[in-house]
Amino acid sequence: MPELPETRFSKRIDAALSAAGRAASWLWLVLLGVIVVNVTLRYAFGEGRIELEELQWHLNAAAFLAAITYGYRVDAHIRIDLISSRLPPRRRAWMELLGTVLLLLPFLALVLWFGVPFFWHSWAVSEVSASPGGLPWRWLLKALLPLTALFLIAAAAARLSRVWRYLATGDMATGDGGDGR
Repeated sequence: MPELPETRFSKRIDAALSAAGRAASWLWLVLLGVIVVNVTLRYAFGEGRIELEELQWHLNAAAFLAAITYGYRVDAHIRIDLISSRLPPRRRAWMELLGTVLLLLPFLALVLWFGVPFFWHSWAVSEVSASPGGLPWRWLLKALLPLTALFLIAAAAARLSRVWRYLATGDMATGDGGDGR
């Protein structure tokens, strides 16, 4: 995909998502620390902790979900370029627009459709881990699914504004130009 021109809207959303992505990247370091502590407790002291094992899974899920949005925002996500790499930039932009509108946004709508009740039920019953000594607040982890979908919708909207600007003007990464398109 060619470097797309920015819009005022995309600059704001991209800046917010980049800041959130940088902040969430610290979760990987926290996860590493929890793993080291858990392994040390298990093998050096013969004491396993179920809450640390669950915390590993929760941190991994949270960091992964944050990474999805950040990866999409910086255009580092996996895509199949076998066909699109051979197309001119304008056709690739159309593929990006149509793929986002016809595939990504409906998928995210489904995630919201099923994810919000999934979270809401967990919150309403104050769901906790079924494991003895497991973590409370299972709803907090489940809230990350619809939250990630909302962040991805914002990232998609920012990207769509950039793609639309490119298709409307034909300009590559020329900056905002003050018109806010």
